[in-house]
Amino acid sequence: MTISGFTIVRNATKLYYPVKESIQSILPLVDEFVVALGNCDEDDNTLEEIQSIGSDKIKIIHTVWDLEKYPNGTEYARQTDIAKNECKGDWLFYLQSDEVIHEKYLPVIKKRCEAFLHDKDIEGLLFDYKHFWGDYDHYIESHGWYAKEIRIIRNLPYIHSWGDAQSFRNIPDFDGVNYHQKKGTYKLRVAGAGAWVYHYGWVRPPRYMQTKQKAFTAIYKGNAFAENNFGNGDQEFNFGNLDKLNIFNEKHPKVMENMINRFDWQDKLHPNISPDPRVKHKHEKLKNRLLSYVEKNLLNGNQIFSFKNYTLVKR
Repeated sequence: MTISGFTIVRNATKLYYPVKESIQSILPLVDEFVVALGNCDEDDNTLEEIQSIGSDKIKIIHTVWDLEKYPNGTEYARQTDIAKNECKGDWLFYLQSDEVIHEKYLPVIKKRCEAFLHDKDIEGLLFDYKHFWGDYDHYIESHGWYAKEIRIIRNLPYIHSWGDAQSFRNIPDFDGVNYHQKKGTYKLRVAGAGAWVYHYGWVRPPRYMQTKQKAFTAIYKGNAFAENNFGNGDQEFNFGNLDKLNIFNEKHPKVMENMINRFDWQDKLHPNISPDPRVKHKHEKLKNRLLSYVEKNLLNGNQIFSFKNYTLVKR
C-alpha cells in the first residue's frame, strides 16, 4: 500500500499559512508529497519555506493561477486537481495549507487505509474537524462550520476536487472547467478516518487575517470588490469576543510548536469596543447560535439543515 500527500499553496508566508507544518504533519505517513505551488508575489517566500523541510519525498510543481477562466473559488479546485494528477499512491491524502494532523492519529489513519485498501465500495475517508479561532486556545463548534470533510481519496481518474476545493466528487464526464457541476456527479462513499484535522486558518495576527480575507475575497469576487471592501489593508481583523468559544485543553501537534511560540497578538484579542460596529461573524449570529445549541444538546452534535458532500458508510 502506498499513500501520496498533496496540497496547493500560493503566498503562504505572506499570508501566515502554516504550510511547512501542514506538510510535515503527514510526511512520516506518505511515500511522496506533491505541492502545486502557484505564482507567488515577489515578497513571498513560500518556495524557500517548503524547501527548508529538506525531504526528498516532496515534489513541487510550479503553476500559474487563472482566476478569469476559473472564477468564484474554482481555481482552488483546479489547482488541487493538478496536484492530484501527479500523485502515484493507492490512497491520496489531501491537506489544505492551513490544516495539520496530530501525530497521534498517523497510526490510526494508516490502519484505516490498510483496512479498506481492497474494499472498492469505500472511495475515501472522512475526517472530523477542529476549527481554531483567534488564538491556539479557542476553537469553534458551531452550526454553519463544517464538522467533517473528505481528506483521503482513492487514486481514481473520475474523482475530482469539487466546488472551491472544499471536498471531492465523482465526476465521470468532467469538462475540466465546471467545478461546481452537480448534474451527472456523485457523492463519494466514505468511511470514517477515526482522526481529526486541526484547522488553523483563522489563527493569524489580526493584520495578516485582514490581508488574507482581502486576498480570499478577490479570488471570489474580483480585485475591485476586494479593494472597495478592504481598502489598502491597513485595518486589523476583529475576532470578536472569544469568551463564549470552546477552550482547547489538549496538546497541539508537535510540528506546530514554533508557530505557537510566535504567538504575540494576545493584546489584540477580546476587543472592548462599544458599540461594536462590525458585522457579526457567522458563529455569533442568533440563528446559528440557536441551531448550535439544539445540535449540541439534543442531537448529539449532529448538524441539521447542512449540506454533506459525502455518503457515510458505517464500517
